[in-house]
Order: sequence, then C-alpha cells, then structure tokens
Amino acid sequence: MMDLKLRGKAAVVNGASQGIGFAIARSLAAEGVDVLISARKEDALSKAAEQINAETGQAVRTVVGDIRMLDGCDNIIAAVRERGGVDILINNDGAPPLGNALDFDDLRWTRAFEQNLLSVVRMIRGVAPMMESRGGGSILNITALTAIQPLASFGLSVSTWAGVVGLAKTLSHELGPKGIRINTLCPGLFETPRLELAGGPSAAEYHEAAKMIPLGRKGDVAEIAAVATFFSSPLASYVTGTTLAVDGGMNKSLL
Repeated sequence: MMDLKLRGKAAVVNGASQGIGFAIARSLAAEGVDVLISARKEDALSKAAEQINAETGQAVRTVVGDIRMLDGCDNIIAAVRERGGVDILINNDGAPPLGNALDFDDLRWTRAFEQNLLSVVRMIRGVAPMMESRGGGSILNITALTAIQPLASFGLSVSTWAGVVGLAKTLSHELGPKGIRINTLCPGLFETPRLELAGGPSAAEYHEAAKMIPLGRKGDVAEIAAVATFFSSPLASYVTGTTLAVDGGMNKSLL
C-alpha cells in the first residue's frame, strides 16, 4: 500500500454526514488523519462518526454547523481553533435546487451564493491563518461537473460553483507563497443521497445521463474519496490551482 504521508495530520470535512463528504472523511481517517466532521444535523453526524470509527479504528470528532450561515461557519472554525489548527480543509455541501435560472427570485439566488461560494470564502478566511502558522496546508473544494460543463436547469449551481473554480485559481497565487495549496474536484454522477433526492423536472434526465458516461456507470463515492485523499496529501505537493473532473469521462471539454 502506498504511504500518503498523512498520518498525524488534522483535517476538517464539511457536509460529512453522508455521500461524498462522508466517504472523504472515512478515507482520510483510514490514513491516520485526525478528522473533524461537520454537518447540519447532529444525529446524522454522530452516526457518521461512529461508523467511521468502527470501520477505521480512528476516533472522529464532530461539530454541528450549517455552512450556509455565517454562524455555522464560525462554529466550525472555532472548533478547529480549539483543537489546535488544521492541515486539510475539505469544502463540501449539497447543491441548490434545479430549475430554469431566470425563474428563481433574488432570495433563492442569494441563498445559492451563500451556500456554494460565500461558505467557501468564509471557511478559507477562517482556517488559512491557522494553516500558515503550521507551515502550510491543503484546501480542496468539492463542486460538481456543472462547474466546468454547464447544463440547462443547473443555473444556480453552474453560476456559483464556477465562482468557486475562479476563486481557487486566484487563491492558488495568493496562498501559494504561504505554503497553502488549493484545488477543486468536479464530481460527475455518483451514487449518493444527493443524486436520489435531486428532484425537479430534470431528475429523470440526470439518471438517464449515466448511460452517456464512457465508463458506462455512475461512480462509487470511494473512488472520488481516493482522489481527494491523494490531493490532500504531501504526495500532491506540487499540485495547486487545479480543477479536476472525476466523472468517468463524462466531461467533453479539452481543458
């Protein structure tokens, strides 16, 4: 087994009670990382921590926080500071609703902005100084394939996640001299509760799209967790400002 040199590192994974966030937290814990997981619902969060502990033998800490809200981000950042800082930040949350972009009012657009983009800004602003004091760190944003390949009915997520991609590219220049790397993963179709609950008029099309994946199937969350764990490790020390699609070949762009 390859040694990713992660043992003893500290990580915080947001949106980790299920799906991709849970899989990443479990993968990091299996590598000996001291993991703090956050989510909105305490019961689901506690069950996730218990499962990770049972599967990896690694104790996992929890903090309830809704990263769509300023006080939720502040709660998570305070918990990180209390335990002495962090080396790895995984920004991850659910997607805004599907629908025609112009059918959403200003309030729904503002909520999508806060959920997908402003939450990332708040979390990075809070943990970057702690990372710098520890000699550097790794930030990984989990978005979606629509961040780089827009689709109808995904206007809220396309607009806000494209902003995350641009932010990460900018911050790779601003944080690089401080030893902090920042990258973005764009998942395609994965077997997650988020996919099952997508809802809306495009849900059937979303599932039908799986037939167009060159590898012929939806992904398993363990597959993107493995990529996230590598990106977070010292073995990826020369990788920053990168946006990577993890999608079974679904993305059609050349860049």
